[in-house]
Amino acid sequence: MIRRRLEQKIKEALGRSSSVALMGPRQIGKTTIAIDIVDAIPAIYLDLESRLDLEKVKDIRSFYEANQGKLIILDEVQRLPELFTELRGIIDQERRKGNRTGLFLFLGSASIDLLQQSSESLAGRISYLELHPVDAMEYGSGDIQRLNTLWVRGGFPESLLAASDRDSLEWRQDFIRTYLERDIPLLGPRIPASTLERFWTMLAHNQGGVFNATHLARNLDVSGVTIGRYLDLMVDLLLVRRLQPWTSNAGKRLVRSPKIYVRDSGITHALMNIENYNNLLAHPVVGGSWEGFIIENIMSVAPARMQPYYYRSAGGAEADLVLEFADGRKWVTEIKRNSAPRLSKGFHIACEDIQPDKKFVIYSGKDTFPMGDGITAISLSDFMKEITK
Repeated sequence: MIRRRLEQKIKEALGRSSSVALMGPRQIGKTTIAIDIVDAIPAIYLDLESRLDLEKVKDIRSFYEANQGKLIILDEVQRLPELFTELRGIIDQERRKGNRTGLFLFLGSASIDLLQQSSESLAGRISYLELHPVDAMEYGSGDIQRLNTLWVRGGFPESLLAASDRDSLEWRQDFIRTYLERDIPLLGPRIPASTLERFWTMLAHNQGGVFNATHLARNLDVSGVTIGRYLDLMVDLLLVRRLQPWTSNAGKRLVRSPKIYVRDSGITHALMNIENYNNLLAHPVVGGSWEGFIIENIMSVAPARMQPYYYRSAGGAEADLVLEFADGRKWVTEIKRNSAPRLSKGFHIACEDIQPDKKFVIYSGKDTFPMGDGITAISLSDFMKEITK
């Protein structure tokens, strides 16, 4: 059992909002957190993929009145978006009575942006949280061996805690098949599972690469518009990250296409049948995989409204990650897998272009030390602590 940091934030959000939406891909641990909450306070849990539970919410007002005083938890809520209009009336009725907090907890397997479009009627009545895969701080980042295990297996709890690397890989490959053959069709799109698997695998092989719709379309024998639709779907399902370029420097010719990452490193490796650490080190994807792994861990602790970007100019300036905070601060970060990081000229030029408040190199060692020119070499765990200060 890995205690998830977000559980306390969910309880705090329920203490100040009428409803809370917890989003994250399937099997990431949302239901486990919900059951813990059910055990701690008066609550009732319904899975909207169960026919019986679906019948219970067809008259959600009557169901709510029969269970007043309990937190109602609705799992896979994106299956029934029309429910939100009725829930608004229930929430407003309770607020007039003085019951303004902790009425509903929604669990969903689609992006926050997608759910917000469905739940516009709850504006001002709902808080949104995203549950990321298990991260380095939750799994004990001070231990290099545990960090490498997390990198290889990814942050889905069943994969991470499997008895062996082989069991872990088989779980992830089963997860991929289930998503393609059952879960995605349930959400509406009618895309052949084999086509979507090839697309997902191509993204994994090009982990951290700049998105090239024309190249992907040619390999899949579909149009560029169709490729864009496939990517939108994978982003909405929280399986792929689209990292946008930082383009505030109008005086430079900049790369303006997004970089694409399969969000969980373990899924990246399963798509390419990489079973263990040694296999990963010998694979061409190792650099892109490490870069994506670091970015996802950083985003799991990102402050509210902090936006991630990358930077690349036609002249060779490049930075792996630009973090822009809500207060206007900018941090520029380079990601290196080796324990003795060296920086390219392109990173120094990027820093001159962006003029960041802080400059970091995240590397695989444990120590924090200056590298000159205001640049700090730092471990992943220490950077995650730094960003949450």
